Amino acid sequence: MVDEFRAAFQELIDASVATDPQQFPPAVHKVYLLASQIPASERELALEALTPLLSGDHAAPGIIADLSVVAGALVEMGTDPGPAGIETLHRLRTMGKGAIVFVRAWERTGGGTPPDPDAVTADAEARVAADLGPDAPAATMCWWTIRRHGLAARTMLSESSVRAHIRRDPSLHAELVAIANQLSDLLTEFDEVRALLRMAEATSALVMDRASSRAFRVLFDGIGDNFQLHTLLADALIGPNGQGLSGEAPDPRWTASFRDGPVDPTAQTVWGWWNMVAHDGSWVWNEGVPAEIPTVDGEHVLVLDEQPYPRSWTAGRRHMHVRGWLEVESELSREEAELWWKRVAPAEPAIPDPEDHTPLPEPVVLQPPGPAPDAQRVRGFLPEAKAQAAQDPQSASEAAGPAPATPEALNPDAVSSATAGSAQASAEHAEDQAPLQTPQPLVEPPAAEQTPAPEGAGDAPPQPEPEPDIAAPAPVTTGPEFTFEDRARPQNPFEAAHETGGQPGDGLTAQIPVVADTEPDPDTAEAEEPEGPEGPDPEDTGAQAPPAANPNTTSTGLPRMPRGVSQSSAWGPTWR
Repeated sequence: MVDEFRAAFQELIDASVATDPQQFPPAVHKVYLLASQIPASERELALEALTPLLSGDHAAPGIIADLSVVAGALVEMGTDPGPAGIETLHRLRTMGKGAIVFVRAWERTGGGTPPDPDAVTADAEARVAADLGPDAPAATMCWWTIRRHGLAARTMLSESSVRAHIRRDPSLHAELVAIANQLSDLLTEFDEVRALLRMAEATSALVMDRASSRAFRVLFDGIGDNFQLHTLLADALIGPNGQGLSGEAPDPRWTASFRDGPVDPTAQTVWGWWNMVAHDGSWVWNEGVPAEIPTVDGEHVLVLDEQPYPRSWTAGRRHMHVRGWLEVESELSREEAELWWKRVAPAEPAIPDPEDHTPLPEPVVLQPPGPAPDAQRVRGFLPEAKAQAAQDPQSASEAAGPAPATPEALNPDAVSSATAGSAQASAEHAEDQAPLQTPQPLVEPPAAEQTPAPEGAGDAPPQPEPEPDIAAPAPVTTGPEFTFEDRARPQNPFEAAHETGGQPGDGLTAQIPVVADTEPDPDTAEAEEPEGPEGPDPEDTGAQAPPAANPNTTSTGLPRMPRGVSQSSAWGPTWR
């Protein structure tokens, strides 16, 4: 089986270098079928053989993208990515910049959603050519392959060794975060790429338990959110199998699902242990990620406080293909812990004591106790006729004059005595309750009520009375109830994130290098210039000649087309 795999893999390499559209697909299929039946060491050798193809220009761009996916498939089978994982990220950086150039050109030439990368046609290339000129084919090529490079990078970033390399190369990390931020709205694959890049930013924390005044330094990796961090902390710190903190140790089935195991259907609900806060007292939400925990002297500091209310969440990792772990590296001495506690904000009680706070003022009462005086006429509210009707329905009806005809008035027999009795009872009840009720708006204002004209108004026509809003709510007699719990409740981070419109890592977008407008290398440009009628010479402005360009990039910073690839959309193989 090993010899058969080696022969199939050699066929794949040969078809890749020759850009043979007839032999490449069956070679990929054969390698994928045989890879799961051979030892991991043989797959590692295969990945080493793929690395030069991923890092160079020995194959066409579409084939390199497919080889990246093949490399990712081998890693998902349990193969150590080795150098191939790093080269996959470097290739994503190169092709990602070109894909962003395509997207921006698409926006400048009419806008709208760009075509799906798998459905790019010559029409898309022709459209961006109006903005990019001769760089349109390279930008279109980058967009056509970007999804496959994103899928491969997502798999590679699932490995701890690749994330460790990212931490050692801040420049590469920043550029990949910026690319993921700009492409995640268009391609969902880059949402997870961005999350995995965020995962690589935090691997340790100082954890301080308020109840025992103890402090621990913990190491972790593969933690996708603070639900996972919370559960694994409880497993490492609580009980005799941990560091001896008080509390009930988590169910082993919960912790297994947050490490590398599946979710047990009979143990899906996890109950929390603490309220996690930062050194400044702000809450650390379980929905967040460890990289968002505030730092002190470069160290993430997490304080474990009493829960203000019970919390629960669903077992299982956010990234099921990533193995997570957490362990206690050491416990701080009592003296060192005391120094850290001096730098931490004091605890806020889970349920504040009202006696510890200044009492609130008495609520404002609209009417004094005792018999209430007659309601005053307020524009849009209870007028004189209605107020009088509430006190004396009979006299009010006489003062108001004849009522307009209603269906009941046209047919007196239709009105039952029960209805009349109900109306009288309602009037009596209204008389008893009138001082305690808030006046309600009228449906129609009385015709006789008018606003007096101010002095000096002359013969100006009277302004019509605005009709009251029958749907308007009645005035509130007192202010909204305020509790100390509301006062202690911190702001929801999701609402804050929505108000700012930010995403994790958005600030790194500006770190993409600005491409200078430089002229291409004369020798290379002359060799790549397609045959055809020459256009008019550009106008000589007399400006100083720009500095020599990088021979490996074009004037817009795109990678030059590999050897053997034409400068038109026809470069795409028919089997794509």
